[in-house]
This record gives sequence, structure tokens and C-alpha cells, in this order.
Amino acid sequence: MHVYPVELEKLLDFFKKLPGIGEKNAERLALALIDMPDDYLQMVSVDILNAKKNLHPCSICGQLTNKDVCKICDDPNRNHNLICVIEDYKSVFAFEKAGNYLGVYHVLNGLICPMEDVGVEDINLSSLIERVKNLENPELILALKSSIEGETTTLYIQKIFEKMNVKISRLSYGLPIGAEIDYLDTTTLDKALEDRKIISE
Repeated sequence: MHVYPVELEKLLDFFKKLPGIGEKNAERLALALIDMPDDYLQMVSVDILNAKKNLHPCSICGQLTNKDVCKICDDPNRNHNLICVIEDYKSVFAFEKAGNYLGVYHVLNGLICPMEDVGVEDINLSSLIERVKNLENPELILALKSSIEGETTTLYIQKIFEKMNVKISRLSYGLPIGAEIDYLDTTTLDKALEDRKIISE
């Protein structure tokens, strides 16, 4: 039995594809959308298309930007020898909201996961190696979740740089097991950075 009109059903299907949106939230969002003015919806639809068209990975770190190089990589006041290695660009936003990290980032866009056929060549590791080769006294902060995939990726990165005189640290283990970085509060993130543990130097 079809409870919703076809047009509403399509909206519900769209919202349910978004992370963290279930049936009830999808219904609330769809009904709220229908009540909004046409000109506002038209403006939002243009904004969505523009974001999709103009945003792409930074040529240096992989973070989302509308230019070739993102604002963080282009900032001379950041410590470019201190690179925080993260799974995806959502984590960049989390660290930047915390506001106390003054280094730069490297976005892997995934983690090594043999079970899902995600190998070393499928994530943004080769560009990290090239970045590090051109730095003096680099430090990598591995800010990856403590899952099997995160640990596998951490161990692989350690192995890559063990003969390259690279200091490697990781966020403190006070983080919840398997926690997504972008869901952590700013205080927890700050403390995890401050108490990071050296695992290779």
C-alpha cells in the first residue's frame, strides 16, 4: 500500500540516502521542503549544483576546495612540516572548528580495507610520500579511527616512513574505540592532539 503521493515518495527516497537520515527524519525534511517558498527552493537547488560543480580535492592535501590549492595549504602561517593524516575531509572541518591545530592536513579519502577490495593504491597515499620527501623534520599525526581498517592503515604508513627519518604520532587513546573524528566534540579533539603519542621517530 502506497501511503505517500509519488512526488513525496521520491523526496523521501532522496533524503533517506543521506547519512544519518531515517524514515521519520526524511518525512519531516520532505514536508518542510514542500512548505518553503518556490524562489528559495530554486536558489537552494542552484547552490547544490554549484557546490557539486565547483568543489574538488585540493591538489596538495585532498581537502575540498573551489581552487587548485585550499586555504589551509596556501596559508604561510601554518606549520607545513606538521601534517595531520585523516580519513576524509569531514575530519578537517572538525579539527578546524576546534581551532587550536596550526599544522596542515592530508586527506586519504579512505582506509585500507582488503575485505572491501580497498588497497593502498585506492587511497591518497602516494601524494603523502611525495609531500614528506620535500620537507625538513616532518611530523605526521595519524588521526585515524581505531577500527581494523584504521589500524591497518596506520601500520602501513608507519612501515612506509620507518626509514625516512619521519616523526610519527597518533591521537591519544582517550578517544572512543571506532569513533568517527568528525563526530567528536572540540574539547575531546583538542585533548587528543595535545596528548598525542609518538609511535615512530
